[in-house]
Amino acid sequence: MAKRGKRTGRAGEERAAWTAAGGASRPPGLPTWALQDAKARLSELVRRARRDGPQRVTTRGGNPVVVLPEEEYRRLTSRPRKVPKLTDVLRACPGGELRLGRSRDMGRAIRFD
Repeated sequence: MAKRGKRTGRAGEERAAWTAAGGASRPPGLPTWALQDAKARLSELVRRARRDGPQRVTTRGGNPVVVLPEEEYRRLTSRPRKVPKLTDVLRACPGGELRLGRSRDMGRAIRFD
Protein backbone atom coordinates (compact mmCIF):
# COMPACT_ATOMS: atom_id res chain seq x y z
CA MET A 1 0.00 0.00 0.00
CA ALA A 2 1.51 3.32 -1.05
CA LYS A 3 1.75 6.18 1.40
CA ARG A 4 0.17 9.47 0.51
CA GLY A 5 2.68 12.20 -0.23
CA LYS A 6 3.19 15.06 2.16
CA ARG A 7 1.39 18.21 1.15
CA THR A 8 3.67 21.06 0.27
CA GLY A 9 3.26 24.80 0.18
CA ARG A 10 1.58 27.10 2.65
CA ALA A 11 -1.97 26.33 1.52
CA GLY A 12 -1.31 22.61 1.77
CA GLU A 13 0.20 22.99 5.22
CA GLU A 14 -2.77 24.98 6.49
CA ARG A 15 -5.21 22.52 4.92
CA ALA A 16 -3.37 19.57 6.51
CA ALA A 17 -3.29 21.30 9.89
CA TRP A 18 -6.98 22.16 9.58
CA THR A 19 -7.87 18.57 8.73
CA ALA A 20 -5.81 17.28 11.67
CA ALA A 21 -7.65 19.72 13.93
CA GLY A 22 -11.07 18.49 12.89
CA GLY A 23 -11.73 21.21 10.33
CA ALA A 24 -15.17 22.32 11.46
CA SER A 25 -14.01 24.20 14.57
CA ARG A 26 -11.42 26.31 12.75
CA PRO A 27 -12.15 30.02 13.07
CA PRO A 28 -12.04 31.82 9.73
CA GLY A 29 -8.77 33.61 9.05
CA LEU A 30 -6.84 32.14 11.97
CA PRO A 31 -4.02 29.83 10.82
CA THR A 32 -4.21 26.47 12.58
CA TRP A 33 -1.32 24.14 13.41
CA ALA A 34 -1.46 20.58 14.66
CA LEU A 35 0.58 20.24 17.86
CA GLN A 36 3.15 17.89 16.33
CA ASP A 37 3.72 20.35 13.44
CA ALA A 38 4.02 23.26 15.87
CA LYS A 39 6.61 21.37 17.92
CA ALA A 40 8.62 20.38 14.85
CA ARG A 41 8.55 23.90 13.39
CA LEU A 42 8.44 26.10 16.49
CA SER A 43 10.71 28.79 15.02
CA GLU A 44 8.43 29.18 12.01
CA LEU A 45 5.35 29.26 14.26
CA VAL A 46 6.86 32.08 16.33
CA ARG A 47 7.97 33.96 13.21
CA ARG A 48 4.49 33.74 11.72
CA ALA A 49 2.86 34.83 14.98
CA ARG A 50 5.05 37.95 14.97
CA ARG A 51 4.55 38.64 11.26
CA ASP A 52 0.95 37.53 10.58
CA GLY A 53 -0.70 37.62 13.99
CA PRO A 54 -2.14 34.93 16.28
CA GLN A 55 -1.63 31.27 15.38
CA ARG A 56 -3.93 28.51 16.69
CA VAL A 57 -2.38 25.22 17.88
CA THR A 58 -4.65 22.22 18.34
CA THR A 59 -4.21 18.88 20.05
CA ARG A 60 -5.88 15.61 19.26
CA GLY A 61 -7.97 15.83 22.42
CA GLY A 62 -9.22 19.37 21.80
CA ASN A 63 -8.64 22.53 23.85
CA PRO A 64 -6.70 24.62 21.33
CA VAL A 65 -4.28 27.36 22.37
CA VAL A 66 -3.28 30.55 20.58
CA VAL A 67 0.29 31.74 20.11
CA LEU A 68 0.55 35.50 19.81
CA PRO A 69 3.24 38.17 20.14
CA GLU A 70 3.92 39.42 23.66
CA GLU A 71 2.96 42.98 22.70
CA GLU A 72 -0.50 41.78 21.72
CA TYR A 73 -0.83 39.73 24.91
CA ARG A 74 0.10 42.77 27.02
CA ARG A 75 -2.37 44.92 25.09
CA LEU A 76 -5.17 42.41 25.69
CA THR A 77 -4.43 41.90 29.39
CA SER A 78 -3.36 45.36 30.53
CA ARG A 79 -6.62 47.18 29.95
CA PRO A 80 -8.78 47.37 33.02
CA ARG A 81 -12.16 45.98 32.13
CA LYS A 82 -15.01 48.23 33.07
CA VAL A 83 -17.83 46.06 34.34
CA PRO A 84 -21.14 47.91 34.44
CA LYS A 85 -23.34 47.76 37.51
CA LEU A 86 -26.33 45.45 37.23
CA THR A 87 -28.72 48.29 38.03
CA ASP A 88 -27.31 50.35 35.13
CA VAL A 89 -27.73 47.42 32.73
CA LEU A 90 -31.32 46.85 33.87
CA ARG A 91 -32.16 50.55 33.57
CA ALA A 92 -30.81 50.59 30.01
CA CYS A 93 -33.07 47.71 28.94
CA PRO A 94 -35.91 48.66 26.60
CA GLY A 95 -39.48 48.13 27.64
CA GLY A 96 -40.50 50.98 29.85
CA GLU A 97 -39.64 52.38 33.20
CA LEU A 98 -37.89 50.09 35.61
CA ARG A 99 -38.41 50.80 39.30
CA LEU A 100 -35.55 49.58 41.40
CA GLY A 101 -36.91 50.27 44.86
CA ARG A 102 -37.27 47.92 47.76
CA SER A 103 -40.70 47.13 49.09
CA ARG A 104 -41.19 47.67 52.82
CA ASP A 105 -43.75 44.88 52.93
CA MET A 106 -42.52 42.19 55.30
CA GLY A 107 -44.84 39.51 53.94
CA ARG A 108 -47.41 37.61 55.95
CA ALA A 109 -47.16 36.94 59.64
CA ILE A 110 -46.12 33.43 60.62
CA ARG A 111 -46.76 31.97 64.04
CA PHE A 112 -44.17 29.71 65.58
CA ASP A 113 -45.86 27.71 68.32
